[in-house]
Amino acid sequence: MPLLGGIRPPIAVLCVLILALAGLTARVLGPAGEPAVPRAVLSSQQHFAQDGAIALRASIDERVTDLTRTAAALNAGSPVRPERVLSDLGRTYQKWTGTTVLDLESGEVLAARGETIPLGWLDEDVLTGDQALTPRMVRLETGDVRLMTMAVLDWKDRPQQLLIASNSLSVPAINLGPFRSMAVVARGGEILATAGFEQSEALNSDAERKELSFLRKQMSRLSGEAAEAAEQDPISAREPGARGYPGVSGTLVGDGYNGRVATAGYASLASSDPEDEESVGAGLGLTVVAMLPVVEHQASEAGRELYGLVAAGALVVLGLLAAAVLWLTVQRPLLRLFLESRRLARGDLTRPVAVPSRGEAARIGQALERLREQLLDGPGTGGTGHGRGTRFGVRGPLALTAVLLLLWCVPVGLLLNRTDGSVSVPATLVNDQRDRVDLIADRVRRALNEAQADLVSTARLIDPADTGATTGLLRDALREHTRYASLYVVDDGGDVVARAGDEPRAGWDPDAKGEQIRVSGKGGKKPVIQAGAVVPEHKGITLVGEVRVEFLNSLLARPGLGEVRVVDSDALTLAANRGFLAFEKLPGDTLPDLVRAANVQVGAGPQENGLLVREGRSITVAAAAPFSGGGVAAEIGWTVVGWQDARHLQIAAYEREDRSVLAGMLGLAAIVVCLGWVHLVVARPLRALAAGAEKLADGDLKTVLYPRYQDEVGAVVRSLELIRQQLQARRQNQARRQAEPRLGARGR
Repeated sequence: MPLLGGIRPPIAVLCVLILALAGLTARVLGPAGEPAVPRAVLSSQQHFAQDGAIALRASIDERVTDLTRTAAALNAGSPVRPERVLSDLGRTYQKWTGTTVLDLESGEVLAARGETIPLGWLDEDVLTGDQALTPRMVRLETGDVRLMTMAVLDWKDRPQQLLIASNSLSVPAINLGPFRSMAVVARGGEILATAGFEQSEALNSDAERKELSFLRKQMSRLSGEAAEAAEQDPISAREPGARGYPGVSGTLVGDGYNGRVATAGYASLASSDPEDEESVGAGLGLTVVAMLPVVEHQASEAGRELYGLVAAGALVVLGLLAAAVLWLTVQRPLLRLFLESRRLARGDLTRPVAVPSRGEAARIGQALERLREQLLDGPGTGGTGHGRGTRFGVRGPLALTAVLLLLWCVPVGLLLNRTDGSVSVPATLVNDQRDRVDLIADRVRRALNEAQADLVSTARLIDPADTGATTGLLRDALREHTRYASLYVVDDGGDVVARAGDEPRAGWDPDAKGEQIRVSGKGGKKPVIQAGAVVPEHKGITLVGEVRVEFLNSLLARPGLGEVRVVDSDALTLAANRGFLAFEKLPGDTLPDLVRAANVQVGAGPQENGLLVREGRSITVAAAAPFSGGGVAAEIGWTVVGWQDARHLQIAAYEREDRSVLAGMLGLAAIVVCLGWVHLVVARPLRALAAGAEKLADGDLKTVLYPRYQDEVGAVVRSLELIRQQLQARRQNQARRQAEPRLGARGR
């Protein structure tokens, strides 16, 4: 009999699945111990390092782009004195530590501002070839490393000049929060810059100085490990199916000191994203390391490992009972029917048929007994006698088997390891949510400041009298600055005199003094965000750029933060990392209150806030960070607010609950697959076989019985077909013998 047919394979598969699920249950539902540092805390440090790497790469690329665009704009105009070039550059962009204009023919320094830029690194390879004018990292005599960015100033009938700007590869100016430190690491593990470490002179005790020394050593060691890990290819280093950060990123755990463990996340500036191929920062081989000492986690509920063993043992017991039910009520009677039908088909009619006690098997057994009597010329031809089959038949044992397994699946999936509103959420996660939301607020503020600064730089080149040249300039600027949906010049009456891009969606009131960034568009599908810059020497003429909401939305898309929105002073939504309605209110009452609390003036200004919200069984980690710092965007009253369900964090209690639900669902899947298999290949054919056997026993010898399956049911069908053929042949022989005397009498 084929091994893959009949009742045996699904029962065997069910047993294997139950044993496998029991082993998985014992392994994951009650681990013997939890890590010293929760996975949620490690993931938070990794996300923080990614945010720092993104901020550093964006800062480097913006500086390079700003210098290149400034040089291109200067080259398109009339010659400008070197001192004027550096003066305008410093007034527009306060981001370089030093700038220099150099005559390329003579090598003479024509103008310089800020720190002195050494020129010994300039050679033919730097100025010519495929890598000409590529930004370089240069070490100063002081040991500090600077990124040198270059651009050529080229005017007709003038010697070419080289504009050089240096900037430090310092840690991005972001809020690190208390106790966190961050480092920028070069290839080989060399630390180029750090932030967050207190000066030893400011500490009050030797114990604090020892701890600071320990943390510095940990940063040095972890930075070396991170730099080595960052040498991997960004594509091959990512886990299959992983999304999010396009570079190499991960977590590290250091040593402990005074009950705290040094944890670190790292992220390389290199990227596998094709859009970052031209990124200067991505090609410098830098890595950002964020380190935070956290309190060592104390494992609770030491006997929890028994939960998994008890659950696994209960599953094995119930599984064995379910398999026993199937064997006793389905497999064993079916095998007996197969043996009995084969015996009758071979002509062994001496013993009565052993009739099973219930179900379709009983009906088939009674039909076989009646057929045996017919083969013996007994009284089996009389009556229908459809046997002792119960109403549910083989479906009854299947239902009982399902109930036995559900007795394990339902409690495990719905009751075991259930959480409520008392789940402990590490304070580190609330602090990190607050600090990361503040970082996002800083990114958005800087982006708006950059947008307005670009408008100021472009406005200096505008001649309102030459509409054609102005339109061409706006088109070039719009092509270079993807943050704008449209650029247009308005006069003192608010009329558009030149435009590039989309139609203006809102007007610009020149009489509204001091508002360089404005929001309008209530009632529309999208908010209208405008930035403006006055055109110098042309009173009442303003260059206006409408910032794309999609650009702001992209700045908010960071993993591990949940839903993030930018809201105005009335807590109405202006941008979000997920779908939103323009100017819609924040959900609930807690988030608007959190926004208002964050904007309360405390000390030097508003402060970011973090909050753990417990409502029933739900726990939400929320934070709000108002715009603060410098630039025109600091005064517009916007706030970035982010919140997420604590269930989405890698907290041990929620992970145990998820594993319990998964175990219950896997049990349900095993029930559906195996019992569905039995129903399709055994129960349905067995019911059809019972009906056919009863019809045959009732005298229907014309219907041919065809076996559809190569299994026990098919074997019984083949035996019944042989019995049908024997009965049919006997009936034909009897009819022939009865006809022979009548034919002889007619002959005489």
